[in-house]
Amino acid sequence: EDVVRRIALSRFNVDIRLAHNQRPLWHLPAAANRTQREQRLAKLCGQPFIEHSLYLEHAGAGLQLSGWIAQPTFSRSQADLQYFFVNGRMVRDKLIAHAVRQAYQDVLFHGRHPAFVLFLELDPTAVDVNVHPAKHEVRFRESRLIHDFLYRSLHEALARDRPAAAAAPAAVAAIGQYPATSLSGMPLRQSPMPLRVNEELTAYAALHPPALQAASRVEAIAAVAEASDAASAPLGYALAQLHGVYILAQNAQGLVLVDMHAAHERITYEGLKRSYENDGIRAQPLLVPVTVAVSEREADVAEAAAALFAEFGLEVDRLGPERLVVRQVPALLRQADVQALIRDLLSDLMEHGVTTRLREAHNAVLSSMACHGSVRANRQLSIAEMNALLRDMERTERSGQCNHGRPTWVQLRMDELDRLFLRGQ
Repeated sequence: EDVVRRIALSRFNVDIRLAHNQRPLWHLPAAANRTQREQRLAKLCGQPFIEHSLYLEHAGAGLQLSGWIAQPTFSRSQADLQYFFVNGRMVRDKLIAHAVRQAYQDVLFHGRHPAFVLFLELDPTAVDVNVHPAKHEVRFRESRLIHDFLYRSLHEALARDRPAAAAAPAAVAAIGQYPATSLSGMPLRQSPMPLRVNEELTAYAALHPPALQAASRVEAIAAVAEASDAASAPLGYALAQLHGVYILAQNAQGLVLVDMHAAHERITYEGLKRSYENDGIRAQPLLVPVTVAVSEREADVAEAAAALFAEFGLEVDRLGPERLVVRQVPALLRQADVQALIRDLLSDLMEHGVTTRLREAHNAVLSSMACHGSVRANRQLSIAEMNALLRDMERTERSGQCNHGRPTWVQLRMDELDRLFLRGQ
């Protein structure tokens, strides 16, 4: 069944039937367009995958990537829904896996795995398919080009996944990706996730009854009245704040719930990254240079990568056949374990021909700064402040998830609310 599934995913133009003991299991008609292909995908990978996936097409440098990647909120506990095809052949390649993992690094909850069905087309002479007896692995002639192309294509596609791009009900983030359900039968959105966020739990302990002042109510009603064209704002307009934790907003589809700390954390984080990239990387010389013992091959790789290290504010010189000295590090990483950092960088370069570890280390520091600089739980916001946060979310890349991979907002459509109250039944 798994073999047929792989064939069916790689050959949409073929009508496929699968039977077991004369009992038909699948009939997959040939799919000529994207709609028909997504119908086949729904049968093979499940309807929730299609409902929470982003379609992408990207070409450049003689490479063409297309297919479907799941939104980060539709993550898996296992890497069991990952299909990657190179020129129509399914492969499991370390370089590809590394590029995909790096693209999701900023938005995926710790310990979760992305889901995807992707197709890479390239010149057959640029890839060696005979490096594995079962043909499961390949070797690319230009491994760094392939890695960068995959990473940038997926990274940009995920960056476009924000409320402004998800105005249609079918594209709402974090609907039904976890199996737990409430008493109403509707899927729970966040509670099954083992959340680890830098918020004091005591902020939730002494919650006071929600008390919207009369002026605030009038302000909220006026804001919604002025925003009669709710379709122009995917996240709608704020109505109230719940226990100082969640923002309740109304949009064209129904009710929007926003975790204000998680949302503001992502907005702050993306702003810090932009500022850091625009101002460049500040380097800091070490008062006492750090010597690192490495193998001769690692020393050769470090010597060849000197220019790459310099781009990130890292100065590494070779002292001998198996010795390196680090004289300068990026200012943000001045407290890092320099020896461990260098060894990890060299390991990446030797295995993948590329490293994103410095970027990850910088981003980890910026993420921590963003978490501490974001609005905390139990802080009361005015209607104007809540609406400003909603508008910032619509403008910010990757705002569907916080820095830890948690969803920042969920949608309850009117038909879902009607089912809760048995309207029309």
